[in-house]
Amino acid sequence: MRFVISREALIKPLQLVAGVVERRQTLPVLSNILLVAEGNQLSLTGTDLEVELIGRVELDEPAEAGSVTVPARKLMDICKSLSDDARIELELTGQKMVIKSGRSRFSLSTLPASEFPNVEDSPQAMQLTLPQASLRHLIEQTGFSMAQQDVRYYLNGMLLEVKDGTLRAVSTDGHRLATAVSEVEVGSDVQHQIIVPRKGILELARLLQGGENPVSLVIGANHIRANVGDFTFTSKLVDGKFPDYQRVIPRNGDKVMLGDRLELRQVFSRIAILSNEKYRGVRLSLSNGMLQVMANNPEQEEAEESVAVDYEGSSLEIGFNVNYLLDVLSILNSDVVRFTLFDSNSSALVEGFDEPDATYVVMPMRM
Repeated sequence: MRFVISREALIKPLQLVAGVVERRQTLPVLSNILLVAEGNQLSLTGTDLEVELIGRVELDEPAEAGSVTVPARKLMDICKSLSDDARIELELTGQKMVIKSGRSRFSLSTLPASEFPNVEDSPQAMQLTLPQASLRHLIEQTGFSMAQQDVRYYLNGMLLEVKDGTLRAVSTDGHRLATAVSEVEVGSDVQHQIIVPRKGILELARLLQGGENPVSLVIGANHIRANVGDFTFTSKLVDGKFPDYQRVIPRNGDKVMLGDRLELRQVFSRIAILSNEKYRGVRLSLSNGMLQVMANNPEQEEAEESVAVDYEGSSLEIGFNVNYLLDVLSILNSDVVRFTLFDSNSSALVEGFDEPDATYVVMPMRM
C-alpha cells in the first residue's frame, strides 16, 4: 500500500483515534492503529476492546490499496514533529511502514491488519439524532460526577435515558449526583436506559464539535455507536443496573437560599485553602440574609467568611465537601444559584436559577 497526505489533513483524525489507544496493552496489536487505504480514502481505527474510533480522510490522489497496523504513538509523534505544511508519503515495504517527508525518513514496524480486533455488532434497539451541541452540553453538565474506580462498576459511567421525548444524562459517584435533560425527536412512548462507560463518554465528548451539526446515536443491546461527521465511535455498554436516581433527588426541602454564583464560588475557593486536605470539609451556617462559611484543619488553622444571601427561615448548620460544591458552581451558567435544604443530615439540591434542565444533589458531611 502507498498513499500521500498533507500533515494538516492527517493530524486531527490521528490524534483523536490514537487517544483511544491505551499505553499499556496485553496484546501488542492494541498499541497500534489500523490504516486502510482504498481509492481516495484513508481510514484510521483505534480500539482498546471497549471503545473503538474510526476516522476517515479524503486523499488528494488515489492510493495504492492496502491495510496494515502501525504503532499509534510513534506515528502521531512523527507527524507532530513535522512542519505544518509538510506532505507525508507512507509506503508499506515488506514488514515496515516507510514514512517520508522532505529530507526525513522513518521506518516503523507493523503488524498484519488481520490481527486487529473489531468491535462486534449487537442487534439495534433504537436510533436517534440530535445536535452535537445538545449532546456535548449534556455530557459537560453531568460528566464531572461520574465515579472513577468504584467497586460499584455501574457508577463508573453515565446513564443515558430516553423517555417522554427527552434524552437525560445522569451520573453519580455515591456522594453527589448530576442530571441534565434535552429534548429529542423520538416517540413519547419510547423508553430506553443504557450505561456508557467513563472512557466512552470522555472520548465521545472529544469528538463532538458543538453547533447544530447532527450526531446520530445507534443504541444496541451491548453497544452504542455515534456517527459524527467523518468519525464513527463505538463503545461497549456497562452491564449493570443504575441506581434509581429519582429516589436520590430530595423533594422535601423547605429552606431555599438564593446567592450570587460567582461570589459563592470565590468564597468557597478562599475558605477551601484551610480545609482538611483529605476530607475537604467546610461548614455552612445559614441565617436570615446571611451565609457564614467556615473551615479548619489538623494544623489548628481556621478560615471563615460571611456572604449576603437571599434567605428567610430558621437557622441551619450543615457540612459539605467543598470540592463538590465548587464543581457544581463551575459548571452552572446562571448568575443566581438556588440551594434547597431540609436539615443538616439531608442532601442539598443545587440548581441554576434559570437553568431548569440541570439538577445537582450533594450529600452532607459530618463535621
